[in-house]
Amino acid sequence: QTPPLKPQQTKPVLKCSRKKTLEPKIPSSLIKSVFKDYAKMPVTTKSFRIVEKCTNKYFKQLWNDLAAFASHAGRKTVEVSDVEVLMRRQRLVTDDIPLHVLIERHLPLEYRKLLIPVAVSGNKVIPGI
Repeated sequence: QTPPLKPQQTKPVLKCSRKKTLEPKIPSSLIKSVFKDYAKMPVTTKSFRIVEKCTNKYFKQLWNDLAAFASHAGRKTVEVSDVEVLMRRQRLVTDDIPLHVLIERHLPLEYRKLLIPVAVSGNKVIPGI
């Protein structure tokens, strides 16, 4: 006669917690250098942390808006036209202040060359993005 079967003891199931997906953030050093450039005065660490938090929230909202515009157009890729629509909605770009004026006003020459078409000798145009 065979002995009765005993139920095997099983190891407790470990619940695997999923890691939070890390959202990309703008480096603190970049925010600090840009903020110092515009503030032109000393800023306390506590104040800078608030600016950093607001900057990250602002760019997260920008991304959500751009993603919504692309999705509404039936695309999975954000295009230049989406950025232009966003800037118009924020009233950064108007009929009086077109996008190229903002580019010329706020970006260094090497970036302006990338974004704005430039006419060169020989009647050739080097396109921007």
